[in-house]
Order: sequence, then C-alpha cells, then structure tokens
Amino acid sequence: MKILREGEVAIGELHRVKGMIIPQKRLGRDTPTTSCLAPSFYLTASGWPGGTLLPLWKLTRASLAILGGFTLPFPSISIHTLVVRRRGADGRIPVRTLDRGASSSAAAAEPTGYPGGPYDTSLLVKYEHHVARHIWFGEERGPKKELKVAGHGLKLTSRVPLALSPQMESCVSRSGLASLQRTSLNKIDTNLVSAFVERWHLETSSFHMSFGEMSITLDDVACLLHLPIRGIFWSPQNVTEELAVELAVDYLGVSQGQAQSHVRSCRGSYYKLEWLYDIFVHHRAASSWAYATRAYLLMLVGSTIFADKTFTLVEARYLLLFRDLDGCSGYSWGAAALCWIHEYFPTVGKRGENWNPAGNCGLPRAMRWSYRQGVLKVNDLRPILDELTPTDVIWRPFEDHRAWRVFDEICLYRGCLKWGETVVPYLPDRCLRQFGYRQYVPSPPLDCMMATDIDVDWISYHQSVVDVIGSSTVATTPSEVEDGYLEWYYRVSHPRLVPPHRDAPREVPVPVYDAGPSNPDWARVSTLIRRYLRQVNAEEEDPQFSDLFEALHISRSH
Repeated sequence: MKILREGEVAIGELHRVKGMIIPQKRLGRDTPTTSCLAPSFYLTASGWPGGTLLPLWKLTRASLAILGGFTLPFPSISIHTLVVRRRGADGRIPVRTLDRGASSSAAAAEPTGYPGGPYDTSLLVKYEHHVARHIWFGEERGPKKELKVAGHGLKLTSRVPLALSPQMESCVSRSGLASLQRTSLNKIDTNLVSAFVERWHLETSSFHMSFGEMSITLDDVACLLHLPIRGIFWSPQNVTEELAVELAVDYLGVSQGQAQSHVRSCRGSYYKLEWLYDIFVHHRAASSWAYATRAYLLMLVGSTIFADKTFTLVEARYLLLFRDLDGCSGYSWGAAALCWIHEYFPTVGKRGENWNPAGNCGLPRAMRWSYRQGVLKVNDLRPILDELTPTDVIWRPFEDHRAWRVFDEICLYRGCLKWGETVVPYLPDRCLRQFGYRQYVPSPPLDCMMATDIDVDWISYHQSVVDVIGSSTVATTPSEVEDGYLEWYYRVSHPRLVPPHRDAPREVPVPVYDAGPSNPDWARVSTLIRRYLRQVNAEEEDPQFSDLFEALHISRSH
C-alpha cells in the first residue's frame, strides 16, 4: 500500500503500480506510448492514519463499507490524481509533469535525466549509448559479459631473447622502448578489466567510480612501463599496400616478391607479428643489425602498446617510426595496462606479486605483478566496485618509486594528446587526488575536435599546469575533496552500475565518507581490515570481531 497525506500527488514508475490499465484513447495522438505521463484517479481515506491510497476501480461497495476494520463513510473520501512517470525506450525518465495549462514548448525545455544518473546530462552527453545505461536495466552486451582482451604476453616471452647483441641493445635502449620487453602479463583477468571498462567515459577520459573520477595518467605510464612521456607527437602519413611493400623492402631487407606476397596475404597495409619475428631471427643470424632492430621493435610495439583486435597484425605505417633508429627516442610513447588497477585498488581482484617494490632495483612497476586466476566474474565485480570508498584506494602508489622515476610536472598538463589520427583529452583536473591535491569541481571537458594547436599546447604546457593546480591546495588526507564536489558529481555522473532493490528509492543518494587516515601506511592497514570484515559480514557488536574493529578505529585515527 502507498501511504499519502490528504491532498498529496504521488509520482512513481508505471511498472510498479500493479493492475493499472491505460487505454490508448487516453493518450494524445502525438504522444508515444513508451514515454507517456498517464494520470489515474485514486482514493484516499482521510479516516486512516496518514491516508491510504487505493485504486478507484478496485474498490467494491463492500470494501468501501468495511476495510481493515475501519468504517469508511463516503464524505471522508477524497479523490487525488496519481501522475505516473513512465520510462521511455531510451531509459530516460522525463522530470517534468504535465499540467493542464502548461504549453508543450515549455515542458520540452525542462531538463531530463536518467535513472541512477546522470540527472544533468550536460557532462556525459553520450550516456544514452553507454553500456552503463543498459546494465542499470539488466541488459547485457551479449551472452559473455567480459570483453575479449588482446594480449601477447606468452608469445612475447618466447620471442624476446634473454640478451640482445650489443649493437641491437644500444638501439633498443635509445628508443625508450626497452622496458616493453619485460612488462607484459602472460595472462590477463578479463573480468576485472571489463568491469573497469564499463565505467570509462570518453567525454571525460576517466573511470567514473562511486567516489569520483580516476584516470590513467602520464605519471602512471612513466612508473608502470618506464616509457618516456616527453617528446613530440607523431603525425603519420597514409600507407597504401604498395607503400607497405616498399617500406618492407627498404627498411626490413626483404625481397620485392616476398613483401608483395606477404602484404597481399594480410589483406591490407599490415605485417604479421610472426613474420616480423622470423625477419628478426634471419637478420640477427646474418648480423644485419639495422634490419633486425627494426623488425624487432615493430614486433615489440605491435605486441604491446599498439596491439589491436586483429591479435596477429601490426599496421605497416608504424614502420615509419623506425626509419631513423637514432631519432625514434624523440617520440612521446604512452600506454597503460591491468597493472594500473592492481596499484590503485589493492582490495580488488587477485594478483601475484613478483617482488617487493622497495627493493626492485629500478625495474618498471608493471613487472611487479603476475596473473592469478580470479574467481569473480563481471557480475560479481560490479557491486564490489560500487561499494568501494576513497579509503580503499592507494591514491599515490608510486611514492616509493621516485628514486627511479621522479615526478614530472608535465603530468599535470591539461589539453589534448595526439598519436597519429587519435586525439584524446587529457584532464588531470578531474583526478587531482592522484597527484596529492584536493579535488574540486573541474572545468567542462575539452573538445579535442576543435583543437588546432595541440603540438603548441603540449610544448608550452606550463600555463595549463598553473591553471590546474592554482585552484586547489595540497590535500591534508589522500582522498580530500572540496565541499559540494560529491553533490555535483552525483548529479552529472552515473556513479553506480548496480541499481538498488526494486522496493528501494531509485535515486542514488550522495554518500558521506569517512576521511580516513592521513598516513598512507595506516590507510593501507585500515583498508585491509575493512576488506576482511566486509567479506565475513562482521558486525561491530559481535564479540569475536571486537579486536579487529578496535584495530580499525585505531588505524583511522592516524
């Protein structure tokens, strides 16, 4: 039963009102039946405490006379209108109500939103087509919820020699790509990757978590993969099949006939990774070091930072990067991997640890992790990610790695990053907590389609850094945000993927988080204790967990 006070108007979702019938003739000719606002008449009995809502057509003469032990005289019954708000085919619920005297143009001008957010669609303008909208209503992308992840870790392990010749070693080191030889995972937890991908939004280039935005930053790339983040952006030329043949002849040292036959078999301007490996082995045996190095480097980037959904091919245009083996170190290389999740979210997923980061002798941090078979599927991980709090995050995981990778202020550059035809916004002002600053409400995202001087902006990055951190202060606790940030975020984002129970309120409340320990070591202790207590569904009143709860309170006070 729905309880109303006398004179109130109730608004609820149509599918939750059982027994309701809306004849087609009651709808306007131009009103689609999937997005209508249908009024229905209900009765409330003022003699009952608070008034009880009853459908008019379900009341018989007998039930009007006696119901639930209360006598209902007709004068005490008032008629109210229940405006039922029905979700459209796109999942959107109109915020407006239809008044008899309201004009259609005025109603159309009012804002609209989505269940669970965003209620203000000015930020996530592409949300209508985002997978999160479908997940909220129980719609999956297909029978398999996890994505297919392209990974060449096992093949690369077998193809990368234990040691290169001095001639090749020198070129590979100067290229800045040497770390890619050892930073690939042999296996990948596709469920964990998929669960995070569902929270990625192109408009902001960030993951939308329940406590705010996070992203993969240039500092993450520098520390995880030891790739250079300074340098020029690469602007390639188009490569036809004919040019792909010429490049293979000139820079890989193969015959015209061999190159033509291979490119034709690839059905486009591509080279097979296995073919490149064979060329590398052949030229290494013949001591043709330039050809061997180019084939090796192209195979390396094609198996790692340039891997794509073909799984076996690499675009021929990337060979242009290695025409001058002494000059390829000037490019800004960038990529990130599953290791990012392991560094920032220690309580999520299973992972193997290869070494202690404090004694790693300067190796890339991605080499710290190894794959361990996870038992959690995408469905299991969604609510876990929903329930994460700021104290579950290691906001600055690389502070013990600064002896090998000093923080570079260019990581706070706000602008567009370009690699070939791909141009993406890089917005550190949306994830300031990852840099040790207090998070504020960020500026609207950049429209990189309108950017004209990306290279100039990148070179003259200093002003954008000043703009990013000038409006903030150093955080006193790792997860600190300014007042009003979470309220704004919950209005413009879709922070949770799992909807509440059907009987619970459909709007997602703004959470209130404990600030947590300011010391990162104590924050880690607090996170581990809370993780265990949550796994066993421990209650603070339970005597067997009293010591752990006391330890949790002590850790939070530091």
